[in-house]
Amino acid sequence: MKIALLGYGKEGQAAEKYFQNKYADTTFDVFENETPEQLNQRDYSSYDIILRSPSVPPLNLPNESSLTRYFFDHCPCPIIGVTATKGKGTTCSFIKSLLDTEEQDAYLVGNIGIPAIEILDQLTPKSVVVYEMSSFQLWDLQKSPHVAVIGQLEPDHLNVHKDMDDYLNAKTNITRYQTEQDYLIYYAKNPETTKIAETSKAHKIPYPFEIPDDIKEVIKLPGLHNQENAVAAIAAVAASKNISPDEYLATNKNEIKQGLENFKGLPHRLEFVRELNGVKYYDDNFSTNPSSTRVAINSFPDNNLVVIIGGRDKTNNEDLPEIYEILQTKNIKKIILIGESGHELAKRYQDDRFVLAKSLDQAVSTAQELAEASASANSANTVVIMSPSAASFDMFKNVYDRGDQFKNLVDSLAR
Repeated sequence: MKIALLGYGKEGQAAEKYFQNKYADTTFDVFENETPEQLNQRDYSSYDIILRSPSVPPLNLPNESSLTRYFFDHCPCPIIGVTATKGKGTTCSFIKSLLDTEEQDAYLVGNIGIPAIEILDQLTPKSVVVYEMSSFQLWDLQKSPHVAVIGQLEPDHLNVHKDMDDYLNAKTNITRYQTEQDYLIYYAKNPETTKIAETSKAHKIPYPFEIPDDIKEVIKLPGLHNQENAVAAIAAVAASKNISPDEYLATNKNEIKQGLENFKGLPHRLEFVRELNGVKYYDDNFSTNPSSTRVAINSFPDNNLVVIIGGRDKTNNEDLPEIYEILQTKNIKKIILIGESGHELAKRYQDDRFVLAKSLDQAVSTAQELAEASASANSANTVVIMSPSAASFDMFKNVYDRGDQFKNLVDSLAR
């Protein structure tokens, strides 16, 4: 077998290992760091299969597939697929934690960082796969999961997708091929999500819905959005059992409480880092667009805030007015600007709260100084959040590198 691998990130490397182990005579040609135009000009007639990594747009070539499509074609068990602009990783993790409390043979894969193909040969018909699905993984999907979850959808990745319609069309594939025997859990407060739900043939379950107070109380993560992510997870697990959320809550309340309580949150998603001299520090480096930064800021309505924001903008700076509008929240006392978009904000808007930083090190040390002064002067609980509202590639290898560097710098702060 001869395979062309388009892209050689985590998924491309996992695919190479998988096929080498499965078919001893497999040979590979790897094409990475090429534009779609360059990839389209190649002759692929000698290849048995062309496997596209999520970072590569569909080319519509003969024998072309994607690693997600290959997994769906060969997966022997039900899949719970989750997509959203933000919050899909947290929702998936809540689902996995709920399944773990019942000792299900459950696997968490996908955009969360674990290539699905790595666990394909471990699966049995009794397994359950929880698949976090980005628009790139959904782009050319031709099968939909048995249980689909669509959270809030906002403009994102428009530096890769042609436009918002292309982005939403990719997201729609998570339910496009569902039947009346499948389930769709959708975020009813978002018009884009509701429009997609209206086209689905699946049994539809809108969320959020009310859950008992004693279940809400066990959720460790701050913010209303995380309560809503937990509600979506409850609905998804109920659907995987072919029962209603009400029946699941009535018959499995203790297991639900344990599952929700066991999940402490994902790295870089409004992650608590430490408390020092009366100031709490939160790493929200997965916030790469304004809507997720808005959610982070709204999670602390009773605290004085020092916000670190900025990076590589994904919208040609079209979202800067929205970012500045978000920063008008009254309890934000200081705003430390880093990166390309941060410095562009400083050029466009005059604001006494703005402080420019040339590096993340400088931003964190400045944040400490300003936050401790605010805490001392106001006798109020003060929070530092790094929620960039932009991509990381202007200053860092990726979003994980940015978040890890932030946490290391906070951990090294002296009393």
